[in-house]
Amino acid sequence: MKRVVAASFVGTTLEYYDFFAYSTAASIVFPVLFFPGSDPAIGLILALSTYAVGYVVRPLGAAVFGHFGDKIGRKNVLVTTLLLMGLASAAVGLLPTYENIGIWAPILLVALRFLQGIGIGGEWGGAALMVTESDKSGRRGFFGSLVQSAAPTGLLLATGIFTLLTSTLAKDAFMSWGWRIPFLISFLLVAIGLYIRMKLAESPVFEEAEKKAEAKKQEEVKAPLLYVFAHYKKALALAVGARIGSDIAFYIFALFVLVYGTEHLGLPKSLALAASTISAVAQMIAIPLFGALCDKLGRRPVMIGGAIAGIIYSFVFIAMLNSKEPFLVLIAPAIGLVIVAAMYAPVASFIPELFPTKVRYTGAAVGFQLAGVFGGGFAPLIAIQLIALTTSGFSVAGYLSAALLLMVYCVYIAKETSKIAMTDAGAKTPATTR
Repeated sequence: MKRVVAASFVGTTLEYYDFFAYSTAASIVFPVLFFPGSDPAIGLILALSTYAVGYVVRPLGAAVFGHFGDKIGRKNVLVTTLLLMGLASAAVGLLPTYENIGIWAPILLVALRFLQGIGIGGEWGGAALMVTESDKSGRRGFFGSLVQSAAPTGLLLATGIFTLLTSTLAKDAFMSWGWRIPFLISFLLVAIGLYIRMKLAESPVFEEAEKKAEAKKQEEVKAPLLYVFAHYKKALALAVGARIGSDIAFYIFALFVLVYGTEHLGLPKSLALAASTISAVAQMIAIPLFGALCDKLGRRPVMIGGAIAGIIYSFVFIAMLNSKEPFLVLIAPAIGLVIVAAMYAPVASFIPELFPTKVRYTGAAVGFQLAGVFGGGFAPLIAIQLIALTTSGFSVAGYLSAALLLMVYCVYIAKETSKIAMTDAGAKTPATTR
């Protein structure tokens, strides 16, 4: 079990590191180097639009890799997603800028972001399933939460490296070549991740399901995605609705400070990056604690409690940033991400438990990533537009609160699944009732 957890955690951390390195650069580097000559606000919107591309294509990656993950197994798919994501990210560090090749620079940037999104679209489902399907101790919530810890760990690595570079390099040096370092590091990280994942065994629940199907001569599901839409529409909708709020909350509390703080409040970039780094550490510690708690109390109470706390805190968060007090700016994202941890930690067990083994990779991955499109994918653009229209950060708090209310509703009407064996989860009826 330790090897499975390590392989899922390390590999997924590396992929989130790549993803957050891009999102950080999209806020402070790409508007200048890849979208020059335009109004700064327009340049920022264009740069964040390339960030959104990585989210929009995630469901495609989830469907493609979910298909193969349900038909040939989880392990081989996870090796492929790691390669695709890591090499695409490393290539960003080698890209010429607009000054060198003109319009081809942003075009290539978008193309690499597309590949990043495809890779990460298939990553989460496989990592979550490998852990939850391998657990025999009744601690799926805890072990699944370690996969969720990969997101703040990746954020910590990415923002930590960017913080180090922006604080030690002169601005011209950072904008000239320093920003490339976080992406080029991906070459090394991919090698480490591949070494660990190649040693993994296949998911025991998947292997058991394959043997039972063969013994009973059951016809295999030829198109897992179509099967999910035909038989598990409600479970899929619950998966999407239950995750949208936490995804938007993660962006608002972790990354919004980079844009709102630097562009609208005039805070130093180093302070905003430090705030994101501290918040990542706080969430990384909190997620396993809430993961263990959801094994004891159930998935629903922990997720609903976190969502309600998030609604209240969203307005406090904006007030803390508006104060421009360095200490408050530093701790505001950290408090927010601890709250998000309560919503986020149970997700790696809650969503897979909604689907049967034969289509679990597809159902869990597509549900998780569709939420990413409507959640984190458009959250940066919506937040910026709300600020532009209202000139108030509290409009963003209202947007987040609406998403969290949807999450509360979806989790409330879902079936509690913490005590169901993974071999039985989703097998009888889609989970749509309490």
